[in-house]
This record gives sequence, structure tokens and C-alpha cells, in this order.
Amino acid sequence: MAIDYSKQSIDKTDILKVTKALREKLITTGNKVPEFEKKISNFVGSKFSVAVNSATSALHIACMALGLKKNDFLWTSCNTFVASANCGIYCGAKIDLIDIDKNDYNLSIIELTKKLEKAKKANKLPKILIPVHFSGYSCHMKEIAKLSKFYGFKIIEDASHAFGGYYKNKNIGSCKYSDITVFSFHPTKIITTIEGGVACTNSKKINLEMIKYRSHGIERKKRQMNNTFVNYYQDQLGYNYRMNDVQAALGISQLNKVRKFAMKRKKIAKFYTNNLDTRFFTFPSVEQINNSTNHLFVARFKYLNKKINRDKLYVFLNKKGIGANIHYIPLHYHPYIKKLLKIKKFEHSEKYYSEAISLPVHPELSQKNLLKIINTINYFTKEI
Repeated sequence: MAIDYSKQSIDKTDILKVTKALREKLITTGNKVPEFEKKISNFVGSKFSVAVNSATSALHIACMALGLKKNDFLWTSCNTFVASANCGIYCGAKIDLIDIDKNDYNLSIIELTKKLEKAKKANKLPKILIPVHFSGYSCHMKEIAKLSKFYGFKIIEDASHAFGGYYKNKNIGSCKYSDITVFSFHPTKIITTIEGGVACTNSKKINLEMIKYRSHGIERKKRQMNNTFVNYYQDQLGYNYRMNDVQAALGISQLNKVRKFAMKRKKIAKFYTNNLDTRFFTFPSVEQINNSTNHLFVARFKYLNKKINRDKLYVFLNKKGIGANIHYIPLHYHPYIKKLLKIKKFEHSEKYYSEAISLPVHPELSQKNLLKIINTINYFTKEI
């Protein structure tokens, strides 16, 4: 039987919660989404949360709420999924990328600082920076927040990988160092709402803007229009990005298991680091202030030649039924994004991409399958 690289963990409690929600009078725009939003805010320590149908939608409404518009600049990490850049493109903004730190694979503070200095001289500073917490480890948010105050850009944390994690003893999502934090609840993530996401903030104004953008740009207030009273009206362009109550009910149930899921993922990550041969593999070097829930486990395969390399290992594992993956194709390698950029060389991201492999990690992964993964990798490397 194949071993999935990632898999949702759904139990009887989740199914009962979803079944109950399906029997409610309202299965969308009912009371479950507001309940879920409140529980998310309580969990991460933010004042407000806006639940939507995907993290991509959350990034989009976050950009709009911060006023991103045509010809503004949005910067993000080179090592991320395309949504981290697409949200800016949706708004008509120009995108640019920052190379990664070779140790933790998040955006490099050194590269960011150099790029900001050059951009200030050219009068092309970003309106928004989106640091991506790759594999669940937070970027250096305190340093980024200091730079934002000096250079005047807004911050959206793309924490799609990082729900349940900590940075400097604060929950990721508390928005201590950012304007907005976005999470994903895709089935591969720490908890799931099937598809879904949330945008957290401590600003009442930003929260109200995101709520409007989530639902067609509609304001729900009584108002006189054309000599009659209405209960709602559209005063700006928005989208149908709403989460439904059935998804929210699943999310509420899943929230009760965040710590259990995180503990299992940590044990799997520790097993890999203890059992993978360090002659061939290296792992991210992350500060102790950073606590991840291990959405991904990424190792770098160091041995590179025509016969033995990361690509050969990836193909070999998948042929053996082990769902290895690669995260991520550098954004500037994608043909669509490449044509939008002036700089097309990012040294550390490209080196990382040639070596990185994501091994299976999820709460349903058995000890037997973990041993199979290690033994299969050892078989591949035994003749090196």
C-alpha cells in the first residue's frame, strides 16, 4: 500500500460535528463560521479572524484590505507556493522576490535589507511584504517588523504552514509583528476544513474591510436608497470567498486536536533526523525561539552527480510507493511569474531546490511505514 506524503486525520467526532451541522436550518451564513472565527482568535491570540474558502482567498482580501493597488509593489519569498505572489497580481501590483536564508529556507533578512536599501534609492519600496513561514517555522518577524517601521511597508504573514506554532513564546497568528496573518486549512495542513483559510488581525478597520471583500463588497447596514430602506448595499467590488457552516463545524472539531496532531508530527520529524544518514542529508537550522508544528519535513540530499542525486531519489521513493514530494519550485522558475520579473537569479533558492525532498509527515503515519521509508532510503544510498 502506498504511503501518502500527507493525509488528513478525520475521526468519529469530526463526522458527528459535520453531520449535526448538515441538519441545521442554515448550512451557510449560519452561526458556525462566527463561532469558528472566535475560537481561532482565542487560540492564536488575535483580536479578529475572518474565515474564507481558502488561504489564497485570505491572502487576496488581506492585500485589498491593506490598499494594495495597480503598480504598487508586493514582495515575497522565492521559496513558496504561487498563491503568495498571485494575491498581489490579482490586485494589479508588481511582484518581486527575496532569496532565502541557506540555513532555515525562509526569506533572508540580509537579502531583504539589501533589497530595501536599493529600492529606497530607486523610489520602488514595497507596499506589502509577505514573509512565508516555510514548513511551519516562523520567519525572523521581529527583525522584519523593525524594517517595516523604517521603510513603511505593511506585513502579511503567510502562515499557511504554521498553525499552532510559536515564535518568541507568542502564538503565530497573534499579529504582534504584522498587520495580518493568514492560515490554510487544506487537508495537508495541521487541521482541515476540507478547503478553507482564515485571516487574523488586531485591527478593527482591517477586519471590517476583509469581511466586506469576502462577501461581494457588501455592507450590511440599514440605509435609505432610492426613497426606500435597504438592509445591505454594495459599496465596493468584492468576491464570494465565504466559508460555509459545514466546513466551520469540521474546523471547530479539529481545533480540539491541534496539540495532539502537532505532537505526532514532531515525533515523526525527530525520527527522521535521528535515523537519516547525515553523510547524505542535512536539515534546516532553526533558532530555539521558533517552534514548528511540522507541516512539512524537508531534508536536503547532499550527494549530487548524474547517477545519485535528489531527482533520482525522488523517483525511486515514489516507484516504491513512498509519497515523497518537492517544496517548492522557486517562484521565478514558473513561466508565468518569470516573465513578470526583472531579476531571474536567486542563488540560495536554486541550490536549495536542487537538493530538497519532502518526506511523508502526518498524524496517520505508522511506525511500520516510517521504518519502511528509512529502510528504502538506506537501500538507495548503500552503494554510494
